[in-house]
Amino acid sequence: MSVEVIGNGFIAWHARRYLTADARATVLASGVSSTSTVGEEHFRREADLVRDTARRCREHGRLLVYLSSAATALYGRRGVGREDTRLVPITPYGRHKLTMEELVAASGAAWLTLRLTNITGPRQNPAQLLPSLVRQIRTGAVTVHRGARRDVVDVRHFITVLERLLGAGVHGRIINVASGVASPIEEIIDGIEARLGRRVNRNILDVPVEAVRISNRCMRTLVPEAEEFGFGARYLDRLLDRYVGPESPDSTTATAVEAGTGTP
Repeated sequence: MSVEVIGNGFIAWHARRYLTADARATVLASGVSSTSTVGEEHFRREADLVRDTARRCREHGRLLVYLSSAATALYGRRGVGREDTRLVPITPYGRHKLTMEELVAASGAAWLTLRLTNITGPRQNPAQLLPSLVRQIRTGAVTVHRGARRDVVDVRHFITVLERLLGAGVHGRIINVASGVASPIEEIIDGIEARLGRRVNRNILDVPVEAVRISNRCMRTLVPEAEEFGFGARYLDRLLDRYVGPESPDSTTATAVEAGTGTP
């Protein structure tokens, strides 16, 4: 019994290639993936896809895995982002993702919603966080959104989490997939520069300060293997060692595929 994956993007590619769970499940890895999206047409297209997928899952007895977002847009800029937090999204993207979560839960299909932070790894969309910063730094200048922080997770660890949740039959839950550490964007840029061996001009744009920390307690409880991922102060360094620079074994600058993963 194979897991069905809907989508053509980065996460969908990894799920098709590496998921081995024997589960009657459909992973919806397609939809609005940019937190800056405001167009109603994009939101409507994802809503239609969610409704259609949920209907098919309900009719055929499949678990619908919806990939949502743990972005600031949904959780806000301060505090601790927990799955049981009462949400007041601060952008159209955040309000849309919350609406999609509610649609999934009310669809009548068995469901599991995963709120993702910044998942990164090979074959990533060039517009996403790490590939975008790497590309800018290679060209000699990078835009720094001063005040922003990002929680970054290795796609290999995301796949392990999804594999274990499917294997355990977890459903009817909302679960954050996060490292639990949100790094200042300047720190991420420093790390990329160090690995590429260059310092570049920085164009500073001040944005509202982000101090929210995304809780991964639920994920770590349900997936004990997460204790072996190395989350903590050194996690970002190990991730950058793996995915940035010409000598890295799995560069994020590898051939990109079409966007549309639902990744924040």
